[in-house]
Amino acid sequence: MISEEIVHVNGHPKKLIIFLHGYQDCAGHIEHKTVGLQQLKDVALHIPEAPFLSEVDNTTRQWFSIRQFDPNDARRDTPSWEEFVELYNKMTVGLETAYQNIMEYADNLLNDYQLDYADLFLCGFSQGSMCAMYSGLMCPEKIAGVISFGGILAAQGYIENHYKSRPDVLLLHGREDEKIRIGALEFTAQNLRNLGCSVEQLSFAETAHKITDEGIAAAMKFIRAHS
Repeated sequence: MISEEIVHVNGHPKKLIIFLHGYQDCAGHIEHKTVGLQQLKDVALHIPEAPFLSEVDNTTRQWFSIRQFDPNDARRDTPSWEEFVELYNKMTVGLETAYQNIMEYADNLLNDYQLDYADLFLCGFSQGSMCAMYSGLMCPEKIAGVISFGGILAAQGYIENHYKSRPDVLLLHGREDEKIRIGALEFTAQNLRNLGCSVEQLSFAETAHKITDEGIAAAMKFIRAHS
């Protein structure tokens, strides 16, 4: 279960943003990247720590094991697009575990703030973005929106048969991303649109696998437009 978090509340919260960090990452890293989100009026920003210690470095966290599904990190350099996608499609069990933790956490916060699913934004970076998309699609009601930084629609085959709602989604990706290749942007956008989601997508030149100020500015614009 999620028991650690960083919280920023500005005004009287009418919207809840939950920002999920990446694999081998931590809430503190995300906090330094999200100053703009912290300044949004009448918003509560929660940055939770994943409940599991990293399988690679026990000073960081993970939402689920990657090496259980890709023990040799083949996803980073496999030449075949089909093999690349298939590795992420194997992660359904891990994503479902993350979803259970994330939605229990979100439900408790919504209850505390007396807000509804329609007031919830799920954001994420890398592995956190996969969890945000999966959770938004599996949520029993449509949430305010999903924002993905450097992610991919993982467990796509399972999602096609089991998704419960169609959130509006903003996809942000660096064109020089060395961990989740840029092709994931169009793949994710097209598959989300096939499910009936409204999708906005932006790519950033000379940008690697990271959260940028440009990305945060785009996220702030998306949140304002959906509030």
